[in-house]
Amino acid sequence: MLAVAAMAAVTSMSMANNPVIQTSYTPDPAPYVHNDTVYLFVDHDEDDAQYFKMKDWQLYTSTDMLNWTYEGTPMSTATFKWAKQGDNAWASQAIERDGKWYWYICAEDTTVHLHGIGVGVSDTPEGPYIDPLGKPLVAGGFGYIDPSVFIDDDGQAYIFWGNNGLWYAKLNRDMISLGSEVMPVSGLDDPECFGPKVMKMDYQAGKRKMKTGYEEGPWVFKRNGIYYIVYAAGGVPEHMAYSTSSSINGPWKYQGRIMDEAKGSFTIHGGSIEIGGRNFMFYHDGLLPNGGGFRRSTSIEEFNWNGDKIPFIPFTKEGVTKPLRNFDPYQKVSAPTMAESYGLKTDRNAGKDNHYLTSINNGDWLKVRSVDFGNNVPSAVTVEVSDAQRNGTVEFYLDNLEGRPIAKIEIAPDSKGQLKSQVKGKAAGVHDLLILFRGDDGELFNFKSWQFLH
Repeated sequence: MLAVAAMAAVTSMSMANNPVIQTSYTPDPAPYVHNDTVYLFVDHDEDDAQYFKMKDWQLYTSTDMLNWTYEGTPMSTATFKWAKQGDNAWASQAIERDGKWYWYICAEDTTVHLHGIGVGVSDTPEGPYIDPLGKPLVAGGFGYIDPSVFIDDDGQAYIFWGNNGLWYAKLNRDMISLGSEVMPVSGLDDPECFGPKVMKMDYQAGKRKMKTGYEEGPWVFKRNGIYYIVYAAGGVPEHMAYSTSSSINGPWKYQGRIMDEAKGSFTIHGGSIEIGGRNFMFYHDGLLPNGGGFRRSTSIEEFNWNGDKIPFIPFTKEGVTKPLRNFDPYQKVSAPTMAESYGLKTDRNAGKDNHYLTSINNGDWLKVRSVDFGNNVPSAVTVEVSDAQRNGTVEFYLDNLEGRPIAKIEIAPDSKGQLKSQVKGKAAGVHDLLILFRGDDGELFNFKSWQFLH
């Protein structure tokens, strides 16, 4: 029965690469490309959220755009002593400059009981991050959420933010102080669809009010001398639109809708990157099991520019289907690296190393896509586990869960450290790799890493 249930679960997810993170709810994705790696900075909706229940921020990385590695939970509201603790860890965006990483967040400024913009600073993207100011970079104000940071070609940095209005300011070279007054941005509304004001629901205030096209979630970048702002628009439910300008100071011209209202979520928020000559749009939806408007998840679509225009980008279950490169199974692989999974959770630790999969039960599984074993058949595979509580196994399959595994490692309650198994059969070439967990009832063990050997 286990094999049948596990196969059914994998089949139901087959070619369904969206949402791309399935171990946590990951709203407001903010991707950033650095040294051929995509760093995905996200918020974190709690599993039991009935409203915006958010305590911390998470980080994931990918070098192939199919498989994502959990790099920890580097920041929480505890990082910012001025913030409301244990809640309101809202949208964020990070950037590297001069060897340091700056992670701009919004949280509730307890001095005024409104959201403000803060900044965490670290020597590495994985943290640890500190609050160098001990106060908000931009003190709390109505609608002061969703920061987006941008460095222009001349080295001048800017920060944009806002709901029910958009504001921006220059950043000094230190990236932790404003270099200008706060200035409003206008011209982002669709003159045809949103010239007449439309009604929307203000979920925070619990009452109806008037709203025009621009809503929230700005994403600012420059391409071929043109400045772009992509943003959530249209009130609730939101869709994605964008405006352009020949100057960072405007005037801005509305260019159109580029994504429809997110499935399963009344909000949409994200941004785009270019890597390897390809372009990807990140956004969130409510399509994970038990997902919804307050339990949102990152999805990705690949797109091609139409000259200087962003095309309309439809939602797909398939998401990204072609990797930037194939996955190397002969490196030591952090266990929270996957394209798909079922039943698994990650730790909530900070720092780069020692992350692991937890909440592992009988029948849970993960998939790593486009794994290149090369022409030589691997001889063995090793795994590293910890905190084993029950008898179980870690089984490795190629492409699907049919037939026998190519390797099977027994886990006993006293198992710890690295364990090894011979590889049976021919695993040469490129395959999807599935890892299936079996065992007694209850949580089995924590899974830290795996590696194939020549």
